[in-house]
Amino acid sequence: MDDTLFKKKAVILYGARQTGKTTLVKHLLSRHGGTYLNADEPDIRTKLSNRSSTALRQLFGAARLLVIDEAQRVENIGLTIKLIVDTYPDLQVIATGSSSFELADQMKEPLTGRKFEYFLHPISLQELERYQGATETDRLLNKSLIYGLYPEPVLSGEEDARARLLELSGSYLFKDILKVGLIRNPDGLEKLTRALALQISREVSFAEIGQLTGMDRKTVDTYIRILEKAFVIFRLPPYLGNRRNELKKMVKVYFWDTGIRNAVINNFAPPEMRSDAGALWENFFIAERIKHLKNNQSSRTSHFWRTYQQQEVDYLEDCPGDLLAAEIKTSTGRGRISRAFKDAYPQANSFLISPENWRDLIFAPV
Repeated sequence: MDDTLFKKKAVILYGARQTGKTTLVKHLLSRHGGTYLNADEPDIRTKLSNRSSTALRQLFGAARLLVIDEAQRVENIGLTIKLIVDTYPDLQVIATGSSSFELADQMKEPLTGRKFEYFLHPISLQELERYQGATETDRLLNKSLIYGLYPEPVLSGEEDARARLLELSGSYLFKDILKVGLIRNPDGLEKLTRALALQISREVSFAEIGQLTGMDRKTVDTYIRILEKAFVIFRLPPYLGNRRNELKKMVKVYFWDTGIRNAVINNFAPPEMRSDAGALWENFFIAERIKHLKNNQSSRTSHFWRTYQQQEVDYLEDCPGDLLAAEIKTSTGRGRISRAFKDAYPQANSFLISPENWRDLIFAPV
């Protein structure tokens, strides 16, 4: 982020609550000095809403850096930041938001051409390894799988991590989303999230989930989009290779953090005691690979591959002239890349990934 500071543009930092946005911006403030405004505070929201450039200047004085934390809570915040950027180009504005459906819509038009955008996900395995080394990362891999990689659970013992995740999966997952006012059926949202948690690694049928939750297909689609923009889940689309026998309409849904996923279904059992261990490892490794791509600003796109004859590959990554395929298992002694896929795409680089060799996928060149 440092290379985009003081370029006469705002920096917008998205990410779920408790992923470290406030810690990051306060670190930047300690280096550069400046003013920190927390928009969770009612008086701060009032001071930032619909004010003149002169009134806004009184908030930050001669500071070079202005941080507006939880900026989505401020009415017309996009117009406010535009006014600051245009009037005081030497002032660096950083705005953070824990829900992109609130903040992104406010930023779209006012800040066109005036912003850099970043997404802060839970800690990645690469970041964890830089902090504690490869040996410790491998030793604690099962803990990362079960309790995820949100900063606080990472730094806690298992009992405290479990309690924190149960709290997060309630307050952050539902209460923060409900504040937006787009959810008319809170019970349906909770049922939907649980249904998605139980279907990781499988194609998702919106009609089937609708039947399970008592919601129509349109509502299911809307709620899934809201969960995506709240950084709870992400979709993995099918690979469109223009072959007639390939699945093209279904998607898979995974959780950005397996600790949150396990909290949703209240299952913190170790891998060897789980019937969903294979699906959980798949979710974990795919999320980590995509985090790695995003952290390195890669343009590679992620997919799964499946035919109508049920031949499939767990994870596919596409870049012009380069195709990566990975089958993810609990042990490298199990499974293989589909022969049908190899025949269809002989140029693809194929991997069989497990907890024993996870770096081969997650750290593959981008």
